[in-house]
Amino acid sequence: MLLWVAGLAAAAVAIWQFYLFAAFRDATGALDAQGGGFNLWLAVGAAAVACACVCFGIFGRINQTEEFHITS
Repeated sequence: MLLWVAGLAAAAVAIWQFYLFAAFRDATGALDAQGGGFNLWLAVGAAAVACACVCFGIFGRINQTEEFHITS
């Protein structure tokens, strides 16, 4: 459960940081395509964390069989 919460939080951070990168403005208020590189790297890092959480969440349960006892 904690893994899914961390993944959703990382996805939200990635979306927010990418928005900040896309809407980066310079000192005059004009959109600056060259600025906001740090926000882009934060977005990429947070997206990688979100993907890792999803992979561990989905594939972490494979080959884990539940034992059913005949007496239960």
